[in-house]
Amino acid sequence: MNTLDLIEGETAIAKSLGELNGQAQHCKRCDLYKHATQTVFGEGPEQADVILVGEQPGDREDILGRPFVGPAGAILNASLIMAGIDRDRCYITNTVKHFKFTQRGKRRLHSKPNAGEIQRCSWWLRSEIKLIAPKIIVALGGTAAAHLRGKTVRITKDRGMIFHPEKLPPVLVTIHPSYILRIRDRTAANAERMKFVQDLNQIKQVLT
Repeated sequence: MNTLDLIEGETAIAKSLGELNGQAQHCKRCDLYKHATQTVFGEGPEQADVILVGEQPGDREDILGRPFVGPAGAILNASLIMAGIDRDRCYITNTVKHFKFTQRGKRRLHSKPNAGEIQRCSWWLRSEIKLIAPKIIVALGGTAAAHLRGKTVRITKDRGMIFHPEKLPPVLVTIHPSYILRIRDRTAANAERMKFVQDLNQIKQVLT
């Protein structure tokens, strides 16, 4: 799917995010709904200047029904504050709205969504972008970045860069905050967090 497909494809008939959320709660566009607890829709103001897009909800998000409320969300919120970005100006969502996982005993381990699942779920992301019309979109991680750009993205090379896909707002590419959680060395993790904050600082170039 390229960016023209993302922005020009069909969208839900909804006049507000609340109405759109209500429709998404009954989504059966792919099979992920069969095992997830619930649809985890986006959260934030309808007049948001910034949309932050992750890959998919995690275990905590699936249980609570809200995006980025787990450890990765805590890092994101703290990093936005450090970057001087007003959280109230941001709408946070995911490329895929259902948690995809592999069961390991009592644990549910993250499993990356495939291209078909991402394509079918683009209906909701496309509708969110249309309703909000943000000034900038932040792609958190490779899945969101590749989907929004319509081409493969190398996070290590492209992070911190702002791209201008046709018929989409500017797209800032950066890491997913969960990446920081996977770094065991505290010094390296702190350094990566500061790089993440530097990436988010690019948002202000567009907002100002």
